[in-house]
Amino acid sequence: MLTTRRTIRRYTSRDIEPELLNRLFSEAARTQTMGNLQLYSVIVTRSSEGKAALAPSHFNQPMVTQAPVVVTVCADFRRTTTWANCRKGNPGYDNLLSFMNAASDALLFTQTFCNLAEDAGLGLCYLGTTIYSPQAIIDALHLPKLVFPVATLTVGWPAETPPLTDRLPIESFVHEETYHDPSPEDINRFYAAKEALPENKEFVRINKTETLAQIFTDIRYTRKDNELLSRTFYDALCHQGFIK
Repeated sequence: MLTTRRTIRRYTSRDIEPELLNRLFSEAARTQTMGNLQLYSVIVTRSSEGKAALAPSHFNQPMVTQAPVVVTVCADFRRTTTWANCRKGNPGYDNLLSFMNAASDALLFTQTFCNLAEDAGLGLCYLGTTIYSPQAIIDALHLPKLVFPVATLTVGWPAETPPLTDRLPIESFVHEETYHDPSPEDINRFYAAKEALPENKEFVRINKTETLAQIFTDIRYTRKDNELLSRTFYDALCHQGFIK
């Protein structure tokens, strides 16, 4: 199934039964978790009003309002902290390390849920925009301190079968024993197939760049944008209590 997975951005009008979604969440909860604490929470948005409130945070991509369900997975140390406070514990989870632990838990859960949902016939799109606009999502979902959005999925029954996207060869990312810093010759070999794809050549042409890499560095993910979004991400971490 993983070798044929596709990102789905168009969905039928068929709803997702709560029983199915809850079964998938329950099964996904068997994934790995730090200290068996399950440091995540899941916000399920079905209402038109809720999806409309989230849409600006995701650059108003149409699948956010068109999908029957939007799932926001959050790093959550609030529940564990409240549990500890109610049981005479002395929690110390208002720090960056705790955020990283909770974010790791949340992303592991997210990937497991994705695998299960696709195996059940559902289609989904992982929205990287979640970490671009965390504060807007925090406000829309009323997230309290020590809860932070790390992943958003649009989920529904597929209304399209897009082509598979390319992947780098495993020798580009698997390292034996120690890290092997790629040489220019290695880079040429690793990226040759990707750069030779007709759709990527067309991508270069319509963006009026010399290379495919320039699209990602000079147009899509620029230094200026990365630094600005890093600031907003940092500010949101402070607001949610993970950085003092």
